[in-house]
Amino acid sequence: KRCGLVADPGRFGFGRCFRLLRPQEFSAVFHARQVVRGERFALHFRENALKHPRLGLVLPKKQARSAVLRNAIKRQAREAFRLKRPGLPALDIVLRLLRPVAAIEKSDWRTEIESLLDRLAKTDAKRQAEGVGERSLQ
Repeated sequence: KRCGLVADPGRFGFGRCFRLLRPQEFSAVFHARQVVRGERFALHFRENALKHPRLGLVLPKKQARSAVLRNAIKRQAREAFRLKRPGLPALDIVLRLLRPVAAIEKSDWRTEIESLLDRLAKTDAKRQAEGVGERSLQ
C-alpha cells in the first residue's frame, strides 16, 4: 500500500487512503456528532485508528445545482485538505455544504474551507494540551 509513507510531511498526495470511501465511514463520522461550522460549510469529524486524516465530501444537488459547480467545490476542498493534511490530527473528516453557493464565490469557498481545517487543528491541539475535553466546536 502506498499509504505507508504517510508520516513523510513532504508528500502531499491525495491517494485512496486519504479518502472516506464507504457509506459506513460517512455514517460513523455523522454519528459522532462533532462538528465545526462556518457560513457555507460544516466539518464533521471523529477520531480514527489510522495515523493520518481522511476526507469525505457531501455536496447536495439542492445546495449546488450544477455538476460543474459541485466539482469545482470538490477540487477546492481536496486541494485545501491536501495542503493542510500534515498539520491535521488523525481524524475522519466530512466536509458538508450547508447553504447554496455561487461560482463567483470560489475564493471565498477556499478561504472558508482552509479556515475550518485550521480551526479543527487548533481544537485538537487545545484538547491534547488539556488532556481531555469536548471536541465539538461551533
